[in-house]
Amino acid sequence: MLEDVRRAFPAGRVPQEPFSRTDWGTLGRLGLLGACLPDKYGGLGLGALDTARLYEALGEGCSDTGLVFAASAHLFACAVPISEFGSDDLKSRWLPGICSGEVIAGNAMTEADAGSDVSKLRLTATPVDGGHLLNGEKSFVSNGPAAGLFVTYATTDPEAGHLGQTAFVISADTAGVRAGEPFDKMGLRSTPAGTVTFTDCFVPARQVLGVPGMGATIFQHSMGWERACLFAGYVGMMARLVERTVEHARRRRQFGRRLADFQAVSHRIVDMAMRLETARLLLYRACWDMDQGRPARLAVALSKLAASEGAVANALDAVRIFGGGGFLADVGVEAELRNAVPSLLFSGTSEIQKELAAKELGL
Repeated sequence: MLEDVRRAFPAGRVPQEPFSRTDWGTLGRLGLLGACLPDKYGGLGLGALDTARLYEALGEGCSDTGLVFAASAHLFACAVPISEFGSDDLKSRWLPGICSGEVIAGNAMTEADAGSDVSKLRLTATPVDGGHLLNGEKSFVSNGPAAGLFVTYATTDPEAGHLGQTAFVISADTAGVRAGEPFDKMGLRSTPAGTVTFTDCFVPARQVLGVPGMGATIFQHSMGWERACLFAGYVGMMARLVERTVEHARRRRQFGRRLADFQAVSHRIVDMAMRLETARLLLYRACWDMDQGRPARLAVALSKLAASEGAVANALDAVRIFGGGGFLADVGVEAELRNAVPSLLFSGTSEIQKELAAKELGL
């Protein structure tokens, strides 16, 4: 898969902002958009570990981390909930297009006042004859401006706490749905993200995932996949950056010596390699636990923490080793740092991962 990705997305190509439908179709042809989805719908039917290894190869072979993230959000935050909790009708209608790339999916969970705390959603779903009426706004919807399909979560019973949230599958062309313009972001610029507003949007009962009140359970299930497999792309990015930094340290000379001959540089690169291997092994352990049906909350939280913190630290080290070149846009190292920083925030911040890990440890 790594060589296939490198051929499809050769080094030095300039990422499009946002990604092109041509690139999206390429991901579909490579099987990446349906890696863990059933083969009857066009997916590869892989487990978590094999899926993560594919996305690690994508992150290593494709320098457009925004495209990698967009594909990950599409698959893990949207397609997985449909595959696991959707009716046969919903799966037959949407999963083939999701796998092929014909359909782009957007995850509409985050709100302006509900980032890390997703227990108080202001998007409401009022029961009416035959379904629900949705009213409210979602923010930071990854793929939102380009999506043809949204998986969203709304409050159906404000008195029921986490049992009062319901998950819905909604076509982007549904009356009352409006996607905003793409945000101007620090990084992941190939991934279009913006607001999605629902105004008296009628959603038939058949488009509920699971049953009403099951939204929190569905979301946490998708978060397990996202926190593990999505960050495989960042592990791949770390591997690519270590390789590139090693090559630079061997080639670049200062004071008549290779950079690699300076202990301060070589030890920094060793630290980069250690972070990479730590993140990779924790990722594989988390995905193995998921495939075995074992409790994986602790492993997933530690994996996400190691991958995101490691990606930022490695990118910053690479900037230092590249020196002035690391500050120049045409060299591309500064983009790695900009793309790494958001990993500390989405899918639960580093602080949230530590809270989850602490609870699993009985603290």
